[in-house]
Amino acid sequence: MPVEIKMPALSPTMEEGTLAKWLVKEGDTVKSGDLMAEIETDKATMEFEAVDEGVIGKILVAEGTDNVKVGTVIATLIAEGESADAAPAPKAAPVAAAPVAAPAPVAAKAAPAPTPAAPAPKAESGDRVKASPLARRIATEKSIDLATLTGSGPNGRIVKADVDGAKADAAPAPKAAEAVAAPAAPAAVAPAKPAAIPEIPHTAEKLSNVRKTIARRLTESKQTVPHIYLTVDIRLDALLKLRGELNKGLEGRGVKLSVNDLLIKALAASLIQVPKCNVMFTPDQLISFSRADISVAVSTPTGLITPIIAGADTKGVAAISTEMKDLAARARDGKLKPEEYQGGTASLSNMGMYGIKQFEAVINPPQGMIMAIGAGEKRPYIIDEALGVATVMSATGSFDHRAIDGADGAQLMQAFKTLVEAPLSMLA
Repeated sequence: MPVEIKMPALSPTMEEGTLAKWLVKEGDTVKSGDLMAEIETDKATMEFEAVDEGVIGKILVAEGTDNVKVGTVIATLIAEGESADAAPAPKAAPVAAAPVAAPAPVAAKAAPAPTPAAPAPKAESGDRVKASPLARRIATEKSIDLATLTGSGPNGRIVKADVDGAKADAAPAPKAAEAVAAPAAPAAVAPAKPAAIPEIPHTAEKLSNVRKTIARRLTESKQTVPHIYLTVDIRLDALLKLRGELNKGLEGRGVKLSVNDLLIKALAASLIQVPKCNVMFTPDQLISFSRADISVAVSTPTGLITPIIAGADTKGVAAISTEMKDLAARARDGKLKPEEYQGGTASLSNMGMYGIKQFEAVINPPQGMIMAIGAGEKRPYIIDEALGVATVMSATGSFDHRAIDGADGAQLMQAFKTLVEAPLSMLA
């Protein structure tokens, strides 16, 4: 009996992915643990291993296919000598599709024309007519039956222009149900029609799953999380001096500390000192963490990702530096494991290397705060009641005001400033 190989959920948040590359072909023999495919999730490209032994019967989803839902049958596995023709029908839908096909396939053929009893004759999978929320609203206002229209949008989707030129329908009653159902449609903005693109030479690049996820999560953060921003200026001279001394002592170990490594340690220590900021907000609970796991923003070719230094408050700066270099390299190669970028109690984003003086970072939900680091630069500074010159950076904390009061955020910024300006205290 053929075994169905389904699109796996390679991370807790994965709902769909891109089947980037097949590493096997039909007729290949595989055993448990063999690599079968590379799958692009919402964060990274991961390898998919075989669980059972057998022969690849049929590959049902071609490599390069986007938006493959978790649970979709992507291939079949057969026993030695078994015929691949006995495999399940190609591209069988996931389990959720079974109840849709079951009710009455004969009735669907008996009523090809749109009627009040069959409001969605165009949907091949039992879904309603594909239309944008705006098109649905206009259709309801004008009493237009969407089932009578032909969509000009992506994949036949009915858009505003299709409804604007249509005539009102004399029987709008069944549309009420669709008007109610419209908000349940995906909230993603429909791609702009070619006519909306200015007549200027340009190129168009398809959005990766990573970029789509970044857009969704940052939009969600700014729309649902009330941000409060607190900025302090921090003198870096003592930290820079300590970094130089530590690097001299670490030369034989192949470790070279960066300023960012020391700032990761400082943020972690600050969160332990001010536990009211090491929190996560939920609708009915405030979660307080006893360990500081720092998510560090890393720029990759496909977008931003935040690998995590777990337990940074208890690790030495040399260990943090070594781990961060490894995580950053694998992040750029898309080789991080889900547990290496999912979670974290707070984030750090450093744009000082680009000469950015100050910025306000967007909180990475469900975390309660993120620290934005600007460039260290020579500035006039009061030293021992006299005007002098010091290396100073601006650090801005973004706090979830639902979970963290301004006074608590201010205490964290004060603790962070103190630790950076007297760095030996965080190494004790």
